[in-house]
Amino acid sequence: MGASDARCEAIVWWSIDGSAAEREYMHAESPEAGRTAADTGAGAAATSLVVAMLTFRRPDDLRVALPALVEQATSVADRFQRVEVLVVDNDPAESAREFVTSSPPLESVVVTYRCESESGITAARNRALAEAASSDLLVFIDDDERPSERWLADLVDTFQRGDAVAVVGPVVSRFEVEPSSWIVAGEFFTRRRMPTGTAVSVAATNNLLLDLRVVREIGLAFDTAFGHAGGEDTMFTRTLHANGGRLVWCDEAIVWDIVPAARSTRDWVVRRAFSSGNSWSQTSIALEGSTRGRFVARMRCIARGLVRTAGGLVRALLGVVSGSLRHRAKGVRTTARGLGMIAGALGYSYEEYRRSEG
Repeated sequence: MGASDARCEAIVWWSIDGSAAEREYMHAESPEAGRTAADTGAGAAATSLVVAMLTFRRPDDLRVALPALVEQATSVADRFQRVEVLVVDNDPAESAREFVTSSPPLESVVVTYRCESESGITAARNRALAEAASSDLLVFIDDDERPSERWLADLVDTFQRGDAVAVVGPVVSRFEVEPSSWIVAGEFFTRRRMPTGTAVSVAATNNLLLDLRVVREIGLAFDTAFGHAGGEDTMFTRTLHANGGRLVWCDEAIVWDIVPAARSTRDWVVRRAFSSGNSWSQTSIALEGSTRGRFVARMRCIARGLVRTAGGLVRALLGVVSGSLRHRAKGVRTTARGLGMIAGALGYSYEEYRRSEG
């Protein structure tokens, strides 16, 4: 998607469209793939919708994100009998309560605050599932993301047009501080874009609509084993797909990911690439139902990790010899992901989301 065509937006905002890391992470299928008995085809029959946003000590983001979500929810309220915006606060001190509960009541949209005191993104996502237990549809978005004008309407449109049990939208990064040329060349924040309606087998949950009727039928929840490591969304959507759920892409339903300066560094993006490979191996192994299957998956992940590591090192060396910044940066990214895959296959869990509660 031409990620190197980064453009400067207002003030110091930078945008890179399209992440090469996700080219390995999100596998596109043909539009007809993945149809099985688990597909309800009941998109138009959904009568209730919950938009869930998880938050943890980000008051500035919350002040911008919540009104935007209420506006989005209001725009589709006439399609459902009930529409709710749910804020799940993962701060035991309930730092978001006052702002959320002070929102004026609305006729068409309910705004709900819930605190999940158990630390970890998995606990917060499962709390959202529990709170939406009586709803037909659940949409996840992060508190550091900003939806495009028709984001929610586009997700709902795509869902109601087909037989998908989940609709995935693109995330485009915007930067508070201009990223270095090395990060741009390495396409660390470049995410794959596909035509609307393309079937996929895995998705992140930072821009995702779910048919909870199917999720409940399967008995699916976010795996607590990934509470601090990340990858709980990969495990969730891969399991949904493995059970016959059809996931489709909606390219119009864009959200912008606001990347703070602390994440626009070489150290952070390399660690993120390692984490991506690490969680991929762990979920690949966990999806197998037998000892033999897990062994085969482990060996496969090690082999693929070795190939990526070797290929990345060769590409980085080629970049040094040729003077190509692109080859150097992409080589490092591929090497980091490969090492993460090997580490994950050998049982090491990189806890990207472990945090201090103090």
